[in-house]
Amino acid sequence: MLAAAMLASAAGMGWLALAMEPHWGQVFGGRARRRGTIRGLRLAGGLALVLSLCLCLGADHPSMAALVWIMTLAAAALTITFTLSWRPASLRWLLPGG
Repeated sequence: MLAAAMLASAAGMGWLALAMEPHWGQVFGGRARRRGTIRGLRLAGGLALVLSLCLCLGADHPSMAALVWIMTLAAAALTITFTLSWRPASLRWLLPGG
């Protein structure tokens, strides 16, 4: 469950990053976004982070789950940050249609 929580956190942070214009440009170049893409990415990112919390709560008791969830958020944020600075195109899997 905790591995799934980490993957959900990473996907959520990635989708939230792709909702921002500079990061979209890093990953997809000059490709224009469709009208509802920003809202969809933000919604998907938020839902993925909530899913991550639910998975953490399912794996541990609430006080430990909150700590583990915060740690997964930090690790996911660092992972997405380093990926955007090193190989941004590798985040294209988060949005196959682009």
